[in-house]
Amino acid sequence: MRLPVVRYHGPIQPVATETDLQRALAEIHSERVVGFDTETRPTFRKGQLHAPSLVQIATSHAVHLFQLARLDCSLALAEVLGNPQIVKAGIALARDLSELQKSFPITPANVVDLGEIAKRRGVEQTGLRNLAGLFLGGRITKGPQTSNWARANLTPSQLCYAATDAWACRELYLRFESLGMLSHEPKPVTSRTPVT
Repeated sequence: MRLPVVRYHGPIQPVATETDLQRALAEIHSERVVGFDTETRPTFRKGQLHAPSLVQIATSHAVHLFQLARLDCSLALAEVLGNPQIVKAGIALARDLSELQKSFPITPANVVDLGEIAKRRGVEQTGLRNLAGLFLGGRITKGPQTSNWARANLTPSQLCYAATDAWACRELYLRFESLGMLSHEPKPVTSRTPVT
């Protein structure tokens, strides 16, 4: 059976000005868990590499899109990624963080790789699309994945795609949490003692 498409339908906030940045940071700092992802301009030649163009952070209210060439958000993003009070949930985060570190210094804290957690729980395919199918009951389309993320004005389909990835990471974290998948030890089974 073909799963229904799931996508993010809430507010998408591009961070283009200092005011946008401060508003985004205030909201992110009020959260316990955020979804985190990056997008990078595709490469078409062997050996060609690009730095990430976009950082997406999903809160419970909106998805904030940080276009790295548009506004210098490096200090703000480094602070968020290093903040131990906020869970940053994503997939294949080692690669994303490694690529970001080539642009500015980061000391990540409280970063949770959902793919690694799923793998330890016996899930074989741990990419975002597979986990969304298994745990969110829907499929995420790949449409603009290989589009030009470095362009100044992202298209509506790019905005939706980027926001959906970060939103899905946050949703998956909350789902894993509700299923007890985040604890290191299995939850004890409690039995009811009959009242005599």
